[in-house]
Amino acid sequence: MDRRRRDTTNPDLPLRVEPHQGRPSEHTAWPFVGRAEELTALEAVAGEVRAGRLQVVQLDGDAGIGKTALLHHWLDGLPDFLVLRARCRPLERDFAFGTVRRLLRSLLTTDSGIERGHPLNDAADAVSRMLCLEDPPYHPTGARADGAETIRSLNHLVFRLARHQPLLLAIDDVQGIDPPSLRWLAGLVHQADAHPVLLAVTTRTGERPPPEALFNELVHPSISRTVRLKPLTPHSVERLVAEVFDTQRPDRSFCSACHAATDGHPLFLRALLCDARHSGLQPDGKGCDSIQTFGLHTLQRVIRHRLCQGTKDSAALARGLAILGDRRPLELLAAYCGKGEAVIRCAAAELHALGLLRAGDDLRFVHPVVRDTVLAQWSPQEVGEAHATAARVLHLGGRPDEEVAAHLLAAGPVQGTWAVTVLRRAAEEAVRRGAAETAVTYLRHAVHQLLTPEERAPVLLQLALTAGHYDPALAVSYAAAALEGLHDDSLRAKAVGVITYSSLLSRDRRGLEMGLDTLTPGPSAPAVPAPSARERHLREAALRWWLEFERPSLRSASGRPGALLDGDLRGSTPGERQLLGIRAFDALRAGEPAGEAIELINRAGVNLPTFSLDLFPLHYCVARSLLLLDQLDRAEQFCAHLLRETRERRLDLLSSSLLVYRAGIQLSRGDIGEAAATARAVAEAPHPNGEPPYWLSLDTISIDTLVEQGDLDRAESIAARHSGTDPADSSGEWPRFLMSLSALRTARGDLHGSLSLLRECGHHLAAAGALSPAISPWRSRAAALQLALGRRRDAHALLEEERDLARRCAIPRAMGLVLLAQGAMTEGTRGLDLLAEAVSTLERTPARLELARALHAYGRALMQREDNTGARTALRRGLDLAVTCGATSLAQRLQQRLYDAGGRATTRTAHPGGSLTVSEERVTTLAAQGYSNKQIAQSLFVSLRTVETHLTRAYRKLQIAGRPQLVAALGGVAPCAPSRIGDHG
Repeated sequence: MDRRRRDTTNPDLPLRVEPHQGRPSEHTAWPFVGRAEELTALEAVAGEVRAGRLQVVQLDGDAGIGKTALLHHWLDGLPDFLVLRARCRPLERDFAFGTVRRLLRSLLTTDSGIERGHPLNDAADAVSRMLCLEDPPYHPTGARADGAETIRSLNHLVFRLARHQPLLLAIDDVQGIDPPSLRWLAGLVHQADAHPVLLAVTTRTGERPPPEALFNELVHPSISRTVRLKPLTPHSVERLVAEVFDTQRPDRSFCSACHAATDGHPLFLRALLCDARHSGLQPDGKGCDSIQTFGLHTLQRVIRHRLCQGTKDSAALARGLAILGDRRPLELLAAYCGKGEAVIRCAAAELHALGLLRAGDDLRFVHPVVRDTVLAQWSPQEVGEAHATAARVLHLGGRPDEEVAAHLLAAGPVQGTWAVTVLRRAAEEAVRRGAAETAVTYLRHAVHQLLTPEERAPVLLQLALTAGHYDPALAVSYAAAALEGLHDDSLRAKAVGVITYSSLLSRDRRGLEMGLDTLTPGPSAPAVPAPSARERHLREAALRWWLEFERPSLRSASGRPGALLDGDLRGSTPGERQLLGIRAFDALRAGEPAGEAIELINRAGVNLPTFSLDLFPLHYCVARSLLLLDQLDRAEQFCAHLLRETRERRLDLLSSSLLVYRAGIQLSRGDIGEAAATARAVAEAPHPNGEPPYWLSLDTISIDTLVEQGDLDRAESIAARHSGTDPADSSGEWPRFLMSLSALRTARGDLHGSLSLLRECGHHLAAAGALSPAISPWRSRAAALQLALGRRRDAHALLEEERDLARRCAIPRAMGLVLLAQGAMTEGTRGLDLLAEAVSTLERTPARLELARALHAYGRALMQREDNTGARTALRRGLDLAVTCGATSLAQRLQQRLYDAGGRATTRTAHPGGSLTVSEERVTTLAAQGYSNKQIAQSLFVSLRTVETHLTRAYRKLQIAGRPQLVAALGGVAPCAPSRIGDHG
């Protein structure tokens, strides 16, 4: 009876022999001895996970010290855990989510513990589609995901698995992990702290996977325990010798000699004992003298000696396995070695007899040291040539592109364009999986193949497009290099589009000047048909205008884009739509009537084409124009549409920039809490290049929300980040930042400093030709400060100017703000009428926060006329709006004014702390129903730290001490059974 058993969750594991079933050999697992202390430490970690805490354990040691044996021996003794195992392979380090795919494949496909109808089916199917676990990676599928979506789906699956059973993710040789998988694991350990998840990894001492910063997060001492494996002790060696030689009392001098010769290193000890037994030595005093000839330094010599004992065919097979890797199909090995399959079978049997190959049909070495020894016999050039041969064999054998690409990365330049084609296809597949960094690695190698400049330019353009997913500065450099070899007008327009939008998403705006130089007409142009020439002219005009808008110092004398055109724009071509969108945005900036801009936007937005770089900045201008026109519902729909589109196409940076735009929409609506949450989510999300897009706009929104919430210290800390920013040639973000900084200075009581910032804001806007108060109502704000400083004439002059501009642009919000400022500065009946008109005007807009301010000013004016009844009505309505918006500071002023008018707040959330956000409301409701923090975290799929943060903020806002007061503070919440929280979601 064969008592060997295979671990079905990990096909990498060797056959395991039950204790005392015969002498071990090179081809079977050896007796497990000498690791009691390490097993105790591992069991302690498992106990903490059973108690509901996430843990990470790292088994560290030299090659061959026994990390893998210890890991899997321990895993075999954990029947209460769901164990998923994977081993990282060096050749697959550049496979997008390769380690994750190996980790989950047995769960989701071959050994599905998830039956039809199981509650995990949805989460499992989503991950399976994204990572192509059901289909070979070289089969195109419709599944598309950005990196963030893939990681979210993986987290969701892990959390749901852990809720049914403690989960253990075991990853062997993690130094060979691919970056996307490492990024997921590093994020997982910081989000799953309320789930029973155990991550166990093995590492070779001194080796760390790139990027090392992510690995350091993964094994940070605060969440990880490191178990360092040491050599076996003399007592353990004695026990091992007894097992190997099947004797109860081996000679101690023999055992001591074995320990001295190997320093207790398990791998070398195994080689020594096997050789000793094959040589006929006995564990006695006579064998002691012979054993001293062995040592650590002899292991590779022994392996080389065994290779030399074989035939040329076995040596060729050993080299093929060393290059191609374990578990290669027999036909591929035969093709690589140039032999028949029957010859390869004989060679495999010979290597097995020499103790270098494991038993079984899936050919693999007994240990990675054998592979290292085989490769060490070649020069680096020979290794590269061998990988090039392997790539050709795999390519002709129809293997997946990423398998072929792995060998191309290890080889030097390869003759023929097939290698470039394979690398480009592998890059497209990596992008489709949400691993743009992996795709850039493939394309960088493609660029260094043997190509002509004309052949290299399209690869550089693809490289720029791919790098633009996560690193705009890198994208600009590759797009600039691509322009030198591109002659096709459409490709050149796309390259300039990459430069333009990538420069917009980064702090380094030097690419804008480069793009503008590229658009300058050359001394001669090829003759082209008139329609094509006009379309190219329109697109170049659009880009040139945009670049000049971003860098005013580069503005030419041509002026506005309309001056570059001959004839009306009907919107029938992409180029015409670009110019229509730009003219609409430009008209709004210049303070032209809103009706004209709306008409232009409608023409540009009819059947708006899919976002593409050669149409940039059409979509940007449409989005910004909708925001300035106060058409926020339409702007939100447009933003949602673009978000779906960019996420489907894995444009991660552009998706993040759209979230900044969404935060701006929320702020315009007066949704302070939601705007703050969206901005915070963008700022805290992982960004490969270290910072999110539109960093200045993002911080501007954060400053605005913090000022409204009364958190001036945090607002100051954010503003301080930009103390060294050079505004001399900045884009439209800088004046908006100055407006927010001025509001912060006003809240601090620094009126002179605030006024100075507003004047500088006006200077920058005037230089950019942005006159409309819809862009920035800086004049009305400056007028209020001038009046407070006793400069009434200057204040009225500013208000007159803004009133004229507001009437001209005819945007209700802008007019309402002017009326509010005028009414606050005008005494008597006239001032009251102006304030009433401001309230009436703002009621027709989505500007709820500005309406609350107008109601505050109107109520105060009514109190001055001793109309306390009318004042209370206005103030109570303003208070409700301020609380709904989450404007804490304004709510406090309204509440105090309402109290002065003889009224009181009747709404529960009218407290100094402000209203609860959606997330805080959800968490506090569950807490009031009796759920623990851990149960809430599991139910909402968030970390325990996030739950604690939401509760702390909610307690402060509700002015309560803790949970016992939640039910009353929330107005009474019906309790439900805490035991059922595991069924949510």
